[in-house]
Amino acid sequence: MTGLSMGEEGTHPTFLFRGGEVLGPAGLEKTDLLVAQGVIAAIGEAIEAPSGTKLVDASGHVVLPGLVDIHCHTRQPGFEESETLESASRAAALGGYTAIVAMPNTEPAIDSVPMVSYIRDLAKSALCEVFPAGAITVGRKGEKLAPIAEMFGAGVRLFTDDGAGVQDPLLARRAMEYMAALGATYAEHCEDERLANRGVMNEGAVSSELGVPGIPPASEEVMAARDLILARLTGVKLHLLHISTAQTLSMVETAKKAGLDVTCEVTPHHLMLTDSNLRAFDSVFKVNPPLREQADVDSLVQACFEGTVDAIATDHAPHSLHSKETTLDAAPFGMIGLQTAFGVASKVLGSGNSSLLVRLLSTGPAKIAGIERHHGGALHVGRTANLCVVDPNLEWNVLPEEVASKSKNTPFGGIGLEGKVVHTFLRGEPTVLFGEAQR
Repeated sequence: MTGLSMGEEGTHPTFLFRGGEVLGPAGLEKTDLLVAQGVIAAIGEAIEAPSGTKLVDASGHVVLPGLVDIHCHTRQPGFEESETLESASRAAALGGYTAIVAMPNTEPAIDSVPMVSYIRDLAKSALCEVFPAGAITVGRKGEKLAPIAEMFGAGVRLFTDDGAGVQDPLLARRAMEYMAALGATYAEHCEDERLANRGVMNEGAVSSELGVPGIPPASEEVMAARDLILARLTGVKLHLLHISTAQTLSMVETAKKAGLDVTCEVTPHHLMLTDSNLRAFDSVFKVNPPLREQADVDSLVQACFEGTVDAIATDHAPHSLHSKETTLDAAPFGMIGLQTAFGVASKVLGSGNSSLLVRLLSTGPAKIAGIERHHGGALHVGRTANLCVVDPNLEWNVLPEEVASKSKNTPFGGIGLEGKVVHTFLRGEPTVLFGEAQR
């Protein structure tokens, strides 16, 4: 950005984005965009803005729908040392996100209407909209179904025990039957715990070379296959979280061709990194599902272009410095990713592929989360002004002082990324200007 000219202050600021490329229903077009009263008021050339309008020079930049993260660990309540809703939302806004889905693996878990309400209350001052996911089972213990219908009635649309897959197939079936009747989405962390057998990284040539216990791809694939069969049986909307293997992708593709209502997501780190990154025993690269082999990475990338992958989700998983600075087997799984997701996806998929990036980082996730009315759609007049402005050609490196998360466990330090968010607007108000959070 070359400048943001401030006009007269008003109760409802009006912003004119001038000279950028705007992603509308027909694709990218160099045009102006006017935001007023929290919505997109006009799109066109040489818009005459009312007095007091704040001018955003978007020359050389792209104006996109705000990003949506369907898979984010905000850690609050219970793990505030690692993250809070406030710090997670700041990182999200800096990454271009206007909405995130908060996973329920908090302490206590988000497994009841009072907990859903508690998260929403915490999120009132957040720099993005926060949509709590509900747990499938009470306490995420995999023993008894949580009050799914009650949480659905309170507005929850996606349910998961993320951090753990539902191990009991009968319990999974019952949950799917309830959700199918309601119209809710069953989202699975695909991991058969017996097959995973407390492994540390991907089972393969690298784990054998290092002498480290491995997690076989089959641990993901067996549960994915089970859930796809149960989805066919129950008719539920099934979403597979952070899939990581070529075989899982193949099963999803087959299920879609058979007409099943199934979606899947991949993470930025599974699109760029491999199990070879663990050769130095650096726990920052320890994640679940584990980083896989290059052939799996290539398959995930190709599936993004072909449409089998519906969303790129961060699986943002903050951990304190002291918890990660230990041996590989003792360190927790997980890495942060809200501020780097766009840069990673842009580098891997191509900075010029704005429509593809928006489909995977915004439109697709918003549809899965059931929030597409206000998030994720192409920019047009009358739509809520949830948007971000990016410099598609900016090359940058992750610096610790620029990480807004309370935790710094990013795997992308020192890796050059391409494409960076400059401005983010939530309901017409700036949450980020010139790469700086506004509170």
